[in-house]
Amino acid sequence: MATLIEGRSPVDRMSDALREEASIEPDPVSTSEVTKETQIIAIYGKGGIGKSFTLANLSYMMAQQGKKVLLIGCDPKSDTTSLLFGGRACPTIIETSSKKKEAGEEVVIGDVCFKRDGVYAMELGGPEVGRGCGGRGIIHGFELLEKLGFHEWDFDYVLLDFLGDVVCGGFGLPIARDMCQKVIVVGSNDLQSLYVANNVCSAVEYFRKLGGNVGVAGMVINKDDGTGEAAAFAETAGIPILSAIPADEDIRRKSANYQIVGKPGSQWAPVFEALAENVATAPPVHPSPLSQDDLLGLFSAEETGADFVLEPASAADMRGANTTEKESLEIIYETI
Repeated sequence: MATLIEGRSPVDRMSDALREEASIEPDPVSTSEVTKETQIIAIYGKGGIGKSFTLANLSYMMAQQGKKVLLIGCDPKSDTTSLLFGGRACPTIIETSSKKKEAGEEVVIGDVCFKRDGVYAMELGGPEVGRGCGGRGIIHGFELLEKLGFHEWDFDYVLLDFLGDVVCGGFGLPIARDMCQKVIVVGSNDLQSLYVANNVCSAVEYFRKLGGNVGVAGMVINKDDGTGEAAAFAETAGIPILSAIPADEDIRRKSANYQIVGKPGSQWAPVFEALAENVATAPPVHPSPLSQDDLLGLFSAEETGADFVLEPASAADMRGANTTEKESLEIIYETI
């Protein structure tokens, strides 16, 4: 039994707090003069598809090519930078901000941004499970970045790692508010990852119709086993393939041990050198999202069950065998 305090139960007070948090509008987009032509690129994909692996190796290769790169993890799991930092957990902006606020201190760059071999990286973080909205956490994290001088930083590329499974507004922030110039989707030859990639393309087109300017620069196929479904999706959606990273045991093993495989001179260097070039030069385009049936059509019906026919349920199915049909209470008036 919940104990009532001041006439409100803990559950009610938490509900009120979450509603209040969700109702807070984000600060307006900065309109200050741009000091450098920085490419801000948002990368989306299904959870577990390999966004963090792709971005860690891509950002590392870009830095080795002489580019100044900032990698920002925008996934509440806060694991974007783990591969880059040898498995170490990076203090998140949201958690650090809360602790500093309690101590009456200001957050400084050194508290939340760390570097390795020319790559600068940070994690936005998110609320604890059941204690806040992940999307709102993203918005709050970017507001903190603004206060730290985000629009004054001097980078060639800012790469944003976003979870694509969630349709909450916070995760769509870069697309909805033109915070990035282009979007890249990461997928594989499986239906669920392509479903997410298709949703991201739909979001881009939706906001373009509302006056947005963000486009899709292309797709990275990760764990490519050569079956071709992801390539067929990219062709149908009208977006280029920026790279096809093979499903290789050497890559899997090294990544599991938090090793960067995209180092110059390594076996996999050509893959990430080409990806870095394509990411830098690929223009944002208008994608053509697929319908659900077209998406299923990329796969064999034996694999997806796409040949299944919907069978409507009846009232008898729902209520059991002893069902009595009731007469309609609708009144039908005869026309005069």
